[in-house]
Amino acid sequence: MQIAIAGLGRMGMNMARRLLRGGHEVVAWNRSPGKAEEISAEGAKPAFSLREMVSLLSPPRAVWLMLPAGTVVDDTIGELMELLSPGDCILEGGNSFYRDDIRHAELLSSRGIRYLDVGVSGGIWGLTEGYCLMVGGAREDYERLEPLFRTLAPEDGYLYCGPTGAGHFVKMVHNGIEYGMMAAYGEGFSILKASPYGDGLDLAQVSHLWNQGSVVRSWLLELAEAAFREDPGLDALQGYVEDSGEGRWTVQQAIDTGVPAPVIAASLFQRFRSRMDDSFGDKVLAALRYQFGGHAMTPVGEEKKGDDSGAGEIRPATPQKKD
Repeated sequence: MQIAIAGLGRMGMNMARRLLRGGHEVVAWNRSPGKAEEISAEGAKPAFSLREMVSLLSPPRAVWLMLPAGTVVDDTIGELMELLSPGDCILEGGNSFYRDDIRHAELLSSRGIRYLDVGVSGGIWGLTEGYCLMVGGAREDYERLEPLFRTLAPEDGYLYCGPTGAGHFVKMVHNGIEYGMMAAYGEGFSILKASPYGDGLDLAQVSHLWNQGSVVRSWLLELAEAAFREDPGLDALQGYVEDSGEGRWTVQQAIDTGVPAPVIAASLFQRFRSRMDDSFGDKVLAALRYQFGGHAMTPVGEEKKGDDSGAGEIRPATPQKKD
C-alpha cells in the first residue's frame, strides 16, 4: 500500500522504516529536508514540500502526520486541504487533543477529505517491537487502511476505537495511566534507595527480579533495569520531567465527568514539581513549619539543615489577634 509519512522525528522515521520493511511504498517529507534524504537511502521516495509529497501519491491518497500537536498540525492540515482531493485521507498520529480531531474532521469534510485520528504508543522501540495503535474515525476508512496498521503493530496491537476523536481519547487516558505507573515506580525506588538497605541493593537486579512473575512486572520495569545498569545511581540525570499534554487532558476529563483520579492527578503535579528548584511552595511550607513549631528554617545562602534542632536567629512572627 502507498502512504506518505509527514514528520520524520523519533517515531515518524522508524514508522517509515517499518512500513518499508513491510513492503509498503513510502513517500517521506520532513520540515527539515535532511531526514527525507536519509530515509530515501532505505527505499522511501523523498519529498521536499507538501505539494511534492501529494504529487507523488496516487488517489485515493493517504497522508500520515507525525508532527508536534497544536499549531504545527493545524497549519499542516490547513495547507494539505488545499492540495488533497475528495476521498483522500489524513491520519493524525501525533498527540493531538481529541477535540482538535473533531474540529479537523469537520473542516476537512467540507472538501470531502477523510480523517482518522491514530493514537500511537511504542516510542523508539516501535521499529523492532511494533506500535500500539488506537484508531478513531469512520470504520470504512479504518478498514481500507488496515494493512498499514497491521504492518506497524504487533499481533493484536491495533484497535478501531470508535468515531472521530476516540483514538486519541483512548491514547490520552493511556498516557494518564502511564504517568501514575511511572510515579509509583519512582517513589518505590526512592524508598528503597533511602532505606538502611539501600547501599546494598542493586536496583537493576531488583527491577529484573520484579519482572519474574511479580504482580508489578511491566515493560517500564524492563526500561528501569536498563537505566540502572547503565547508571546505577542515575547520577548523570537531572530530575526534570516534562509532560506532553495528555496527562493534563486526562485530569481535566476526570474533572469534567466527576470521575475521581487522585493517582493520575498527583503524578501530573509531581512532574510540575520536578521542574522547580527551591520552589516558592516549599518556601511556604518551611515558613509555616517554623511559624507554628519553631522548626529549623534555612536562610538563603546557608547550608541546609537535616533536622529540627533549632531555629537560629530567625524568630516566628506573633499571630495577629482577631477583633
